[in-house]
Amino acid sequence: MDGLTTQIARFVAQPGLDPLPAAAAHIIRSGFIDTIATMLAGRDEPVTRIMIERVRAGRSAIAEASLLLGKEHASAQDAALVNAAAGHALDYDDVALSGHPSTVLAPAVLAEGEAIGASGAAVMRAYLVGYEVWAELIGRDADSIHTKGWHPTGVFGTVAAAAAVANLRKLKVETARHAIAIAASMSSGLTANFGTMTKPFHAGRAAANGIEAVRLAMAGLTASADIFEHQGGFLHALSPNGTTDRNTPAVNLGKELALLENGLSIKKYPMCYATHRVIDGMLDLVTKHDIKAPDVDRVEATIGVPQAGMLRNHAPVTGLEAKFSLEFGVASAMVARKVGLAELTDEFVNRAPVRDAMKRLSISTVDTRCPLEAGFSMHDRVVVRLKDGRKFDSGDIRFATGNAKVPLRDEELRVKFMDCARGVQHLDPVTLFDRLSHLESVGNVAELVAIQAGKQAA
Repeated sequence: MDGLTTQIARFVAQPGLDPLPAAAAHIIRSGFIDTIATMLAGRDEPVTRIMIERVRAGRSAIAEASLLLGKEHASAQDAALVNAAAGHALDYDDVALSGHPSTVLAPAVLAEGEAIGASGAAVMRAYLVGYEVWAELIGRDADSIHTKGWHPTGVFGTVAAAAAVANLRKLKVETARHAIAIAASMSSGLTANFGTMTKPFHAGRAAANGIEAVRLAMAGLTASADIFEHQGGFLHALSPNGTTDRNTPAVNLGKELALLENGLSIKKYPMCYATHRVIDGMLDLVTKHDIKAPDVDRVEATIGVPQAGMLRNHAPVTGLEAKFSLEFGVASAMVARKVGLAELTDEFVNRAPVRDAMKRLSISTVDTRCPLEAGFSMHDRVVVRLKDGRKFDSGDIRFATGNAKVPLRDEELRVKFMDCARGVQHLDPVTLFDRLSHLESVGNVAELVAIQAGKQAA
């Protein structure tokens, strides 16, 4: 029997996903919508500006794909770099498989798709292939790789992007195998960089490297035929305890879709997803009991060990740092009664009432594991104690609002898209949202770039 690497490459080349199941197509469309929304929202973030300037500085005559769906073009790799970094810049993009699949996969297949004139249906299928490969690999380790310091978006995302682009390019099995093995050696991303501009750079580099790995394989570059099952390979190297399953055949790959089981969790708040359950609980208590920040004596939050490891900023001073601070999320819920883009600013983070409220939170951890979200405890909880002695308890919080198990409604996704696209001068967001909502009927994804404000594409 073929080894694991060849089995995955065979799926990439021959996924047998035509046509896409309707339920899967609905989820994939939401991933593209949410990614482009957060990409547009992150267009002016410092990390995006830095990526664009670097692309401009090294520009060649290649103009394959657009930057931020605008008129400026670059190579597909550079466009994927910019667009994926922008999509992750605000940490507002969707979540699944212990990472952020859409912010890597959608920019990679859209950029390469624009370069080769691919259809909307083709990029959707390629996205699904990438998602399934990511799920297959990360599901072979029961331990959370966050605890070892790896950022799944950077490491699994690189291989998944290569798998998606290889499928889009219709590579044969051997070339696809080289591509994903090359990508395995290009994978990286460390959790110590959470709360800095390098975290969204992980997503940008994963998308760009996925394209680069495919193009190198197409040019004849070779790589290991057993990169996933080898003792010195990808899976064993990432594993916190060296306990990965590298031998069981991938018999269900493409047959029992992980996308339908895990879905995508669309973020309601522009913060690290590890904060969302507690923020939900805090906002519910604040609203239900009309809690005011000056009346709070202390707040007690209980979260999982991996979550606590991600939320490293206990006294943030910038909006970027605050995205990885449970103290800030709770404080914003108390002071502003919301946690949105308007609150994730340096000015708001440093307001005296916010800084005072951040000091009221204590965090404890519980060492349980959610079987559906490996980086999370089974439940989170938040308890608010007021100065007058009253106590309010959220109870166990299983899933955050927007989780794949309690998804946002289509209209809620539309509201988020329009909010993120507000102020983008070069696009018609209403038409763009409609096209993305019917992505499988788009004949050439370059049409998405043509949806300019005031002059819709024919």
